[in-house]
Amino acid sequence: MAIGVITGSGTYALPDFGSGPTEEVETPFGPAPVTAGTFAGVEVVHVSRHREGHRLLSHQVTHQANIWALRERGAAGVLAVTVCGAVDASLPLGTLVVFDDVHFLANRLPDGSACTLHTEPGKAGRGHWIYDSPFSGALRGALLEGARDAGHEVRDGGCYGHVDGPRFNTRTEIRTLAQVGVTAVSQTAGPETVLCGEAELPYALLGYATDYANGVTDEPTPVEELVRLIGASGETFATTLAAAVPRAARADLEPVGTHFRFD
Repeated sequence: MAIGVITGSGTYALPDFGSGPTEEVETPFGPAPVTAGTFAGVEVVHVSRHREGHRLLSHQVTHQANIWALRERGAAGVLAVTVCGAVDASLPLGTLVVFDDVHFLANRLPDGSACTLHTEPGKAGRGHWIYDSPFSGALRGALLEGARDAGHEVRDGGCYGHVDGPRFNTRTEIRTLAQVGVTAVSQTAGPETVLCGEAELPYALLGYATDYANGVTDEPTPVEELVRLIGASGETFATTLAAAVPRAARADLEPVGTHFRFD
């Protein structure tokens, strides 16, 4: 059983990843580069959202192709990481969060189209994804235990807020998100959560707070501190994943929720 891993800003490759060459996997939504190999003694298939060198900004990430390709290459579940801006002022910078809910009202991909794998009218399997929490409990547990074993401070639970990039948000926008209970924001994981749900791939998301979002604190986080923490996130994510991936591989993984289908 392979575990899918999606990395983002600051983490473009997994350290000590015994892998072959990256393969361009053809999907109905275009190609997606997937690297298969062994990480922490476990078969892993890895996608770098932004590609090497951060070639793709957040509004250019090919979410549908990435998720389709991970499923095509045998992922039984997906662990994803993201650096994020803290909306909750009580969240210390440099802290990990294993999210348990999502705020993604627009449900749109970067090009403005609906965030779904169901793009063809009448196609078999079309339907609605129905769930309580959008994240896999088993994979959340693997991330929490992995972070603690690696010695990192981690918060159990929080609402991930998806915001559209590539710009950062205004004070008013962040204040609105805070009022509905968002814990931290970034620009890529909303579509991943939805698409993994539709693909029946268990998914869990690990965040790392690199700055306070606009207006959360009296003084903005210096850009230099943001850059420093993005750099530090790579080691934190790597050590957490090294402890979490074997747990995920041993877990009893089931799709989240159910699907109301029409055929």
